[in-house]
Amino acid sequence: MTEGYHLPAHVRFTRRPVVAAVRAIFKLLGRVTVTGRENVPLGQAYIAALNHVSIIDPPAALCFWPELLEAIGAVDVFDKPVQGQLLKLYGTIPVHRGEYDRALIDKVLALLAAGRPMMIAPEGGRSHVKAMRRAKPGVGFILQKANVPVVPVGMVGTSGDFLKRGLRGERPSIEIRIGKPIQLPPAPADPAARRAARQQIADLVMSHIASLLPEEYRGVYAESAVFPA
Repeated sequence: MTEGYHLPAHVRFTRRPVVAAVRAIFKLLGRVTVTGRENVPLGQAYIAALNHVSIIDPPAALCFWPELLEAIGAVDVFDKPVQGQLLKLYGTIPVHRGEYDRALIDKVLALLAAGRPMMIAPEGGRSHVKAMRRAKPGVGFILQKANVPVVPVGMVGTSGDFLKRGLRGERPSIEIRIGKPIQLPPAPADPAARRAARQQIADLVMSHIASLLPEEYRGVYAESAVFPA
């Protein structure tokens, strides 16, 4: 595993200005409401897991979160002029979607071990529709290894046309609904059972996210949404 985790030097200077600038753009174009801030276990390692409808979700969550989060982003977005530059200035960790990347997994586990919180989207990419898709089992692998609390996050209103609607003066609304942290069950000792449990763990996290969302957003998790007692 990577020995420790250290934030790149330039990111220490660029991350906060990027967050402030993007947050200002969101406020100018629309209305953003955050509920459940009190559920965030500030100052420790945890994973904030959110549903992913469009490219709007990650920047909205990152810029309105109560503290700075580490994040991963698809490597192909890094080549786009504006989005790519923002990802680099924020210090986003690039990921090749659909590929096994041991170095990435080691980096994620190292930053969590160093006490840094991070954001992930268990679906592995944008759904382009409101309804959630099945989570990727690779996320379950990270969750098994990390052994940190998971904070479910429901993103509502982050449609791909947010920018166009905002520029037309419609001021669309976005809701960031933060649920209570969940502690996942320990991984089975048997290797075969442990592999089989990865999808189950990822699905469990998505079921908690589903409980924070309107019915039309729950998709394949409509029947399994886990509502607080």
